[in-house]
Amino acid sequence: MDTWRLLITPPARGAWNMAVDESILEHIGRGASLPTLRLYAWTPACLSLGHAQPFTDVDIARLKSHGWEVVRRLTGGRAILHTDELTYSVIAPSDEPSVEGSVLESYNRLAQALLLAVKSLQLPVEMKEYVGQVPSAVQLNPVCFEVPSTYEITVNGKKLIGSAQARKREGVLQHGSLPLTGDLARICQALVFENESARDVASKRLLKRATTVESALGYEVSWEDATQAFIQAFEAQLGLSLKSVELSESESKRADELVSEKYAHPAWLERV
Repeated sequence: MDTWRLLITPPARGAWNMAVDESILEHIGRGASLPTLRLYAWTPACLSLGHAQPFTDVDIARLKSHGWEVVRRLTGGRAILHTDELTYSVIAPSDEPSVEGSVLESYNRLAQALLLAVKSLQLPVEMKEYVGQVPSAVQLNPVCFEVPSTYEITVNGKKLIGSAQARKREGVLQHGSLPLTGDLARICQALVFENESARDVASKRLLKRATTVESALGYEVSWEDATQAFIQAFEAQLGLSLKSVELSESESKRADELVSEKYAHPAWLERV
């Protein structure tokens, strides 16, 4: 069995959460940290944009009126409003068995662990490989959970988990979100639409396309129970031995630097 680090961090601001993932990736790249499964949450709620997503998608006035923050991810994809969810990140060297090979191969391998995790929560999930060209109207959609993805995990045809992967010189970073409860359509309050009618249409369309654990089951699953499901599934599916190890002093210091230099800085946030 491969020994990985299990890192569970308390709810934190978006800029710090993204900085920690990148700091771990840098340390793994120079052999200073173990491959890591990190499980975390966000406070306050935070809108995250994909690496190349236009900042003009964000309705800043509405975002601030709700007390929400915004951050840009290292990974691609579309916007996610991080609240009432379990977020995971997998960070490992490119030659690590669980993530080696092509993007699709590694994405599928990790998706099998995610599938096992949500199945253990009694969710009637299935995984579908999306094939075909994404329609042009959907390509322009700013919301992650409305866009089809490869090896998509669904419940009753509705998307349950949104994930994105980045491959860098230092290794592989994949992170994603499992919405536990709440109104997924809230994200539409933080994005720019032509008018209120278009916002309302987008909200209704999103609720037809995506779901939460609570909506699918009819009852709420705690963050702690979802966390345990992820830990057990990753160990069983990927043959891992997860060892609880906190952030190192060096990782914490680098994360703080990345917050001020990058993730909380307009040069990164508003770069597109």
